[in-house]
Amino acid sequence: MTSEHIQAPAAAASAAGAPATLTAFAGFRRIARGSRAELIAALRARTDDAPCLVFDDRTGMQVDLDLRDAPPPAAAASDEPPRGVGRPKLGVVAREVTLLPRQWEWLARQPGGASVALRRLVDEARRVHAGRDAARAAREAAYGVMTALAGNLPGFEEAARALFAADRAGFEERLAAWPEDLRAHLHELAGASWPTPE
Repeated sequence: MTSEHIQAPAAAASAAGAPATLTAFAGFRRIARGSRAELIAALRARTDDAPCLVFDDRTGMQVDLDLRDAPPPAAAASDEPPRGVGRPKLGVVAREVTLLPRQWEWLARQPGGASVALRRLVDEARRVHAGRDAARAAREAAYGVMTALAGNLPGFEEAARALFAADRAGFEERLAAWPEDLRAHLHELAGASWPTPE
């Protein structure tokens, strides 16, 4: 199955709440893109044995997919992870936080206590820095795929420098001679990293 059959824009995958998309490459050729289930189906249907790498479009990290048949539903249900600390049904997860005494004292004086204050601070920081965080995530995703697939291509180091310097023209110039599928995918992943014109 080719990438056109199940292709979805990478930018859509990074939207909040959107399902993650994965992309598979065989060498420099993009062979499939879609959800985890779609990608597994596409890779199972392949007729060649060429090795391929699968990437998460949001992070650029490589993903290992198990292409064997899924276990029966009864077996899958019995493998539930043990219940963790916190309020997992509400999506609350308990993790360790280390702060200085004066910071704990400030948190203790906030309405609702430390947990409520920390959640409020995190949500505010996410709102204020959403654009910067999206640009950083796009750069890191593009760099992850570049490193895995293009590390030996000419101009790799210059392309990486241009990417992290937000030099779109320099990035595109370095990628101009790279294989078409790889170049197109990196342009998609890096799209949100470029500064928007005022």
